[in-house]
Amino acid sequence: MNGPEITLSVAPELRVFVPSERREGRTTLATDGSSTLGHVIESLGVPLTEAGRLLVDGERVPVSHIPRAGESVEVYGVERPQPVPGAPLRFLLDVHLGTLARRLRLLGVDAAYENEDIGDPALAALSAKEKRVLLSRDRGLLRRREIWAGAFVYSDRPDDQLRDVLSRFAPVLAPWSRCTACNGSLREADKDAVQDRLRDGTQRTYDVFAQCAACDRVYWRGAHHARLEAIVADALREFGPDSA
Repeated sequence: MNGPEITLSVAPELRVFVPSERREGRTTLATDGSSTLGHVIESLGVPLTEAGRLLVDGERVPVSHIPRAGESVEVYGVERPQPVPGAPLRFLLDVHLGTLARRLRLLGVDAAYENEDIGDPALAALSAKEKRVLLSRDRGLLRRREIWAGAFVYSDRPDDQLRDVLSRFAPVLAPWSRCTACNGSLREADKDAVQDRLRDGTQRTYDVFAQCAACDRVYWRGAHHARLEAIVADALREFGPDSA
């Protein structure tokens, strides 16, 4: 770009997206006089899904604002918790976020997950069709205009990813109510009704079962239950209805 110059600063949490030479303080940018502020922000590497309030000379403006010479722009991160109007809060996760998907489901959060790489266009179309917030660490995917809503997952550690999503969107938690394999709803299951799906050791040791209404998978409090209980307890303590 070689046109009107503006000065721009981004919030500290957004600097991870910006080239290192532009991360500190305010930076001077030359615009082309016709591109929107949203385009300018994306050209710096910041997905618009991560941009919150935009101020020009102290006044709030939309992403469609056309920057003019001499303007001072401030880009803030999204509000937390971030409202998602117009549909029930549901998520769609890309192929790289399987552990996060299973943990969200463990907490009763509606989290669709593609365990195969179906491609960015298909993911974006599914987000729009089902009105799901697309979670990804792929900046290019989050720049696709057809997605319904999206959010960048900042960490590559599942514990931090879960905390990030719960703090950002504040979903209602209903632990143990979803199938971690397929996202279907769980229901109580009579032991006699599911015994043909159980190994002999499980039949002898456990009496309380749940079954997925969608895929028929059977659940019980097995060897990994203590670890899962710890994940649930930590989430409820920090983000549950009594956490405030």
